[in-house]
Amino acid sequence: MGRKAVEELDINAEELSTYLHAKHSVYMDYKGASYYITDANDQYWRAQDATQLNEKGHYIDASELVPTLSEFLTLPFLDGASVMDVFPEATFYASVKDEA
Repeated sequence: MGRKAVEELDINAEELSTYLHAKHSVYMDYKGASYYITDANDQYWRAQDATQLNEKGHYIDASELVPTLSEFLTLPFLDGASVMDVFPEATFYASVKDEA
């Protein structure tokens, strides 16, 4: 899990899938909430609530795991809406890894 970049991404809805395939994760802010969208072991996709941590210090899941990115992007986990549904109102940020 990386940290949320300060500057928002300049990306459109059509570019989001390509970006996620290349970078594997992104932060999405929507209606006062922050989500970490990521793959799990380069396969399954999910969203995690970036404001809540579990006992291991990881974000808690906000969506179920699904096997493909296209399925995830249309998964209605945001009160019946998907990432693609809320894209116009959401803000996206890169997930930045700290260099050791």
